[in-house]
Amino acid sequence: MRAKWNENIIAESNNTNLVEGNHYFPRNSIKSDFFSESQTHTTCSWKGEASYFDIVVEGKVNKDAAWYYPDPKDAAKHIKNMVAFWKGVEIIE
Repeated sequence: MRAKWNENIIAESNNTNLVEGNHYFPRNSIKSDFFSESQTHTTCSWKGEASYFDIVVEGKVNKDAAWYYPDPKDAAKHIKNMVAFWKGVEIIE
């Protein structure tokens, strides 16, 4: 699986987890040069508190377009620190 935004591959892995229609990529599979920690946090009733990244590619910023669970609840331990995408990020098989 690959994640693409602004014509660039920003993550690539053969080991993603599909949860609620979102592919979660291992943290070490993202191209960290394209990611900047965001101050945004949200809470999911069964996964816990999510943290976000802004994606920055060629000077364009996609605010809060990636998220992860640094300390998920027990039901979501399998996606701990794995990164998922939205806001126009294309997932390619």
